[in-house]
This record gives sequence, structure tokens and C-alpha cells, in this order.
Amino acid sequence: MENAMEQNQPTTPDTEASIESNPASEANEVMPSPEELLQAAERRAQEHYDAWMYAKAESENIRRRASEDVSKAQKFAVERFSNEVLAVKDSLEAGLAVETATVESFKSGMELTLKQLSSVFEKFNILEINPVGEKLDPHKHQAISMVPSELPANTVVSVMQKGYTLNDRVLRPALVLVSQGQ
Repeated sequence: MENAMEQNQPTTPDTEASIESNPASEANEVMPSPEELLQAAERRAQEHYDAWMYAKAESENIRRRASEDVSKAQKFAVERFSNEVLAVKDSLEAGLAVETATVESFKSGMELTLKQLSSVFEKFNILEINPVGEKLDPHKHQAISMVPSELPANTVVSVMQKGYTLNDRVLRPALVLVSQGQ
């Protein structure tokens, strides 16, 4: 039946060429050889390897730069604070350099210098721990002694030396006397 249909259709040079051409030979011509496939795979593998090496080198550079930045930050972290404290030192030296100082002028200079130092502390979030009347907190206070008092037991009666915090972290605990209770 196919022959009858083929016979009814007019043949042209295009149809004759398509009939004569072998589909298997066309597939062989289109499909690359195993060597070509291997070379293409090797090229892709090399491209991926190069990209991976570039990314690895870049991450090493970022890690190194970050390490250098942290090192510099640690080294120069106190620079701003140091500059502020230098002004306080200058004030103290100027007060000591006065030749005709009276007790009142000396006291006035010390009070001004203390205000200047307190301002520096405030600027850098260094806060006093002054726990008079509070319950003893071993994280912020160091009890030196217990004294008789009408206050409840373990209540801070007096502060022998002020404590300080920096950004809510204890720099130095307050040295305190606590109540024995009744």
C-alpha cells in the first residue's frame, strides 16, 4: 500500500534525496565523537576549576583583610578615649604648674578637672556603680566586711571604693560594706 501511495506522489529531486539519505548516517554526522565530548567536558571542568580557584583566592583575601581590620581595630580602639583623657591630664598638669595656688583655687581646679573626667566617662559609657542601700550583687559588688546595721542582711551599707561598668560590663566591682542583719 505504501508503494501505491509513493507511486501516486510525484517525485522531485528533494524527495528522492530524502529517500536515498540514510537517517543513521545523519545522526552520526550530528553527534560529536567521544573525543570531542571528552574535550568539551575537560574544558568545562577547567572552567569550573578556574572559577573555584578564583573564589577560593577571593575568600582568602577577604579573610585576610578582615583579620587585618580586626587587628587594627584592637590596636587603635582606645585612640578616641586616649585623646579625651589627654585633655584631663593637661588640666592636671596646668593646675600643678600654678606657682601661687591657694587651697581654694587648687580645689576649684580639681573640681573642674573631675567634671572634665566625668564628661569623658559619660561620653564613652563608663558608669559608676554606687550601690548604697541595694542588695549585694556579687557580679557588681565585692564585700569587704559585714557590719552591724538595722538594714536587712546583705544590704550594702557603704561604698569603700566605687565600681565602674563599660557598656554594662563590669570594669571594676564596687568595694562595699554589707549589713549583718539583726
